[in-house]
Amino acid sequence: MRSLWAHLVPRGPGATGAIVAALLGVTFSLSLAACSAPGDSDTAVANATGGDPSRGRDLVRKYGCGSCHMIPGVAGANGLVGPPLAGIASRAYIAGVLPNAPENMRRWLQDPKAVDSLTAMPNLGVTASDARHLSAYLYTLR
Repeated sequence: MRSLWAHLVPRGPGATGAIVAALLGVTFSLSLAACSAPGDSDTAVANATGGDPSRGRDLVRKYGCGSCHMIPGVAGANGLVGPPLAGIASRAYIAGVLPNAPENMRRWLQDPKAVDSLTAMPNLGVTASDARHLSAYLYTLR
C-alpha cells in the first residue's frame, strides 16, 4: 500500500523539474512577501483577487459573516458556528475541500452548497463582484 505522500509527489519524466519549479515558486513568493513595504500587501492581494480589501471588509459586515465566524479586525465578528477566519489566507484548503486559491475562494463564497452539499454555510447570494472584494479582504488575514 502506497503512502499518502506517494500519491502527492509527481512521478515520471519531468517530475523532478516540476517539484523544483514548485519549490522555487513558493520560495520566490515568500521572498516577495517578506520584502514588501507596508501597504504593498493590500496591492498584491488586490492584484491576485481582482478585489479591494477595504470594500471586502465592509461587505463582511453587510453579509453578516461575523454572526458565524470570528474575524480579526471586524468589530462584533465573534461567531462560533463556523471556523475562525484568522489566518485563512495561509491555510491549504478552503472549507476542507478546495485548494486555497482566489478563484476557489470566490466560488465558495458565491455558492458553498455547490462545493459541499453538507456544509452548514448558507448561500448568502454573494454577487461575483462582492466575492472578489470579500476574497481580497480574506486574503489579508494571514
